[in-house]
Amino acid sequence: MAEIIQKDGTWVFDGDALRLTPGRDKNVGLLRRELGELLVPLTALAGISFEQGRKSGRLRLRLRDGADPLLHATGGRLTEPHDPYQLVVESDRYGVAEYFVDEVRNALLLDQVPPGPLDAYVLPGPAVPLSVSAGDGVASFDGERVRLEWKWQAEDAKSAAGPRTLPLADILAVEWQPTVGLENGHLRFTVRGAPSKVPPKYDPNAVELWGFKKDPLMALVAAAVQARLPHPSAPAALEKAGPAGAAAPAPAPAAEHDHDALLRRLRELGELHRSGVLTDEEFNLAKQAVLKRL
Repeated sequence: MAEIIQKDGTWVFDGDALRLTPGRDKNVGLLRRELGELLVPLTALAGISFEQGRKSGRLRLRLRDGADPLLHATGGRLTEPHDPYQLVVESDRYGVAEYFVDEVRNALLLDQVPPGPLDAYVLPGPAVPLSVSAGDGVASFDGERVRLEWKWQAEDAKSAAGPRTLPLADILAVEWQPTVGLENGHLRFTVRGAPSKVPPKYDPNAVELWGFKKDPLMALVAAAVQARLPHPSAPAALEKAGPAGAAAPAPAPAAEHDHDALLRRLRELGELHRSGVLTDEEFNLAKQAVLKRL
């Protein structure tokens, strides 16, 4: 097990998953504190890195595309204080951070976790029900429907229409955009049959954000909804079935397939051991695990 404890948070790796717990330091972003502890399976990772600085460094996790509904809904636009996959490391813990990186990378290598995209979410997204007040409205989600209520600052076009209830079945997509410079941010829902070119300020299916403290929390609503929408990379049912009337290809015998895969794994382990990537102990442990399966 590898562990690193900092004011910014605590990361623990047990060989199968990383447990990310935000710290209580005043610099920890509001979104991270509200999101709470995250359990990230090793299969969700594409990589890990550590960047040193003069006063502090930063551990970064890189998740596989499609693994996390929060990252999909926010489009990689979370800033550093709110990004749950970054950890500020004090200079006297650089050695611990480097050891942590080595442990995770070795596990990715031994488990042969592919870095490519996923067609199903590995992380569940924020728990529901939840409700966030920011910008010109309040967005609530109970797992089945989104409710948008307007504050007095909202434009008349929204206020006059009253609160909106959007069934999950009618939502095609969700997007969170932070405020950048003089351009306001938004939480927008693309709804079946509704126009999508209306500016967020006037769009009854969008909350406009003005760059205030609670704006990032709207990303939690976006992620909770995204987690319950069809995964954007999920194979379509027709693609699974193939052309009408066509017979599905016969699968290879499971035992034969597993046997060949395990033999390939043994050869790969041998190459990694000869090249010095694996120590004698790591190689023997991995080899014994494969032989038991054979």
